[in-house]
Amino acid sequence: MSYTKHDSAIVDDGAQIGDGSRVWHFVHVCAGARIGAGVSLGQNVFVGNDVVIGDGCKVQNNVSVYDGVRLAEGVFCGPSMVFTNVYNPRSLIVRKDEYRQTQVGRGATLGANCTVVCGVTIGEFAFVAAGAVVNRDVKPFALIAGVPGHQIGWMSRHGERLALPVQGSGNETCPHTGDVYQLTDGMLTLAA
Repeated sequence: MSYTKHDSAIVDDGAQIGDGSRVWHFVHVCAGARIGAGVSLGQNVFVGNDVVIGDGCKVQNNVSVYDGVRLAEGVFCGPSMVFTNVYNPRSLIVRKDEYRQTQVGRGATLGANCTVVCGVTIGEFAFVAAGAVVNRDVKPFALIAGVPGHQIGWMSRHGERLALPVQGSGNETCPHTGDVYQLTDGMLTLAA
């Protein structure tokens, strides 16, 4: 085993877990899960069968990563944040054939206690604030807050808020890295 696992954790036969990953107390990883290298699964995490977690992701305590979720490299899932996999669940109606896939881009942050409704795509390095409810696609680098979640700004790759309007155009430099970001027609890109 090239990863570390607490004695109380359950990793079903067939699950793939990359080198240097850490599986903490009371975690359950289902047989079909594919987990990259250097991943941390905090206490009481559940990882479903049809789940892909990229290298370097951090899934904090009490998060259930349900079937259909795809986390790219370096995604941060804050404590007790929630993924859903059925859009309109009912206890008396079986909808396992209606799971919607959720894509979370490289380096994105999903804050503590936020909820991500299934079927959305969250762009790379987006930042979802604690407690927000994401029910529509999120642009790369976007800062999302509120219920329902709406864009209130932009974030750098380093995780610093950029002084740019949500819409319009402009340039801003990350104070920590010196990276220059360009806003054009409501889309932010890292300038070459």
